[in-house]
Amino acid sequence: MSEPFVAGVGAVLSADIAVPQLGRELRFYSRILSTGAEPFWREDLMNNRGYPIIGMGERTEDYADLPLQWMPHIQVADVDASVEQALELGAKILMDSRAEDGTSLWAVVLDPHGAAFGLVPVTPPEILPRTAPGENPDHVGRILWLDITVPDAPATRDFYQRVVGGSVQEVELKDGEERYADYNMLDEGGRPAAGVCHARGSNASLPPVWMLYLPVGDLAESLRRVEAEGGKVIRSVKGEGGQYVYAAVQDPIGVNFSLVSI
Repeated sequence: MSEPFVAGVGAVLSADIAVPQLGRELRFYSRILSTGAEPFWREDLMNNRGYPIIGMGERTEDYADLPLQWMPHIQVADVDASVEQALELGAKILMDSRAEDGTSLWAVVLDPHGAAFGLVPVTPPEILPRTAPGENPDHVGRILWLDITVPDAPATRDFYQRVVGGSVQEVELKDGEERYADYNMLDEGGRPAAGVCHARGSNASLPPVWMLYLPVGDLAESLRRVEAEGGKVIRSVKGEGGQYVYAAVQDPIGVNFSLVSI
């Protein structure tokens, strides 16, 4: 991987959320994300290079209609066209910022399954954050992956392909003796940008929301802090050496996301 941040239709750069008890939430995330000898994240939730990848704000009256979910910002070619398509497919527009000429600058959408996400224009490549020469891009705090687990994965796949664009790649899986396929949503460059998963097998207990995968330096310590700070570990996975490699967790107010070890 040459650069962790990509400009283009279907790519995701950032995510945000509006929460009650902002101080408690900030403490929770700053504690669990800043583990390891060289943390991927700073205590102010900037990543370890000072880039604002994830953002958290107070749940004021203006944001009262937003669900308690991390909302990824998905880049699209035309925000207006994507909003119109989303509405035609049964989605709800929660927020919509418009320019003086009436065109949509960005929008927050609730998909037919109740998952929230943002639609934003494609980011100009020249303003993307860049890693330093010789720096390992895997050691930079970012949204490492994004997926959603739903009862009707094909319908959700079709919804996002029509609203966002890009293409789809099947991922063959097995549940007992039965084979099935989840889906990678590919950006316009053919790179996997997000996953749409069936609510079955090991994913059966996951909620139908967009799950951010955030890297941490010491996953075992992060999971210890999740529970110490009032959160909950929903599911964890260990590798062949017995080390934690992935966990789905909830924060103290029930917001779901994932932690991974690189």
